[in-house]
Amino acid sequence: MLAGCGGAAVGTGTTADPPSTATAPQAHPQAIEPSAGAQATVVTPASTPVGDPNAHAMPLSEVRHLLALEAVAVKTTSATYIDPLQYVNHWERTDQGVDANLPVGAPILAPGPVKVLAIIPDWYAGQPLVYFELLNGPDAGKVQYVAEEITDIAPGGTYLQQGQVIARYAASGTGIEYGWSTLNGITLARATSGYGEGQVTPAGASMRDWLNSLGANAGPS
Repeated sequence: MLAGCGGAAVGTGTTADPPSTATAPQAHPQAIEPSAGAQATVVTPASTPVGDPNAHAMPLSEVRHLLALEAVAVKTTSATYIDPLQYVNHWERTDQGVDANLPVGAPILAPGPVKVLAIIPDWYAGQPLVYFELLNGPDAGKVQYVAEEITDIAPGGTYLQQGQVIARYAASGTGIEYGWSTLNGITLARATSGYGEGQVTPAGASMRDWLNSLGANAGPS
């Protein structure tokens, strides 16, 4: 099994006045009220998630539009999260996020109530990325992503309750990457410190610390 690389991003744009620390920005307020619902239906790719390695993701402008449409206005609360990567059997490197491997079919869980904001089908080596927003807890309004070796992804616009399935680990691919994102359609790592292939970023280290705070035992950055 190849280690997750996460070497690509949806575009190479930058944000104005990016945050100076490895925490994701708050969502822009929208006139939408979150309401957690039933388990979402799933989207299952018709073929292996590793597609054309030369495939290009949708334009960054389209990604930004999707994220702006779906983001909701939420406030921080005292609610707690659960470890979204409870089934990891091998932790990999820290880069833009945290790379890991799971058994085939293992779920990536919603750490708390979340809204799925958008799915990018060809983020890296023909593999998808899914953005989701945390709707409560101390990180409410921040955006996370999981990418690469995933399938059975909950559709964009879906509300999930804590512990429901965002996606499942696919049968082939380059492992997963789990990290912080921004509403501008680029990872927090690229928006703050920049990123070179294999580079340990503050945003990636922040995510590993966040996972460890939930009992993930992901090891040091």
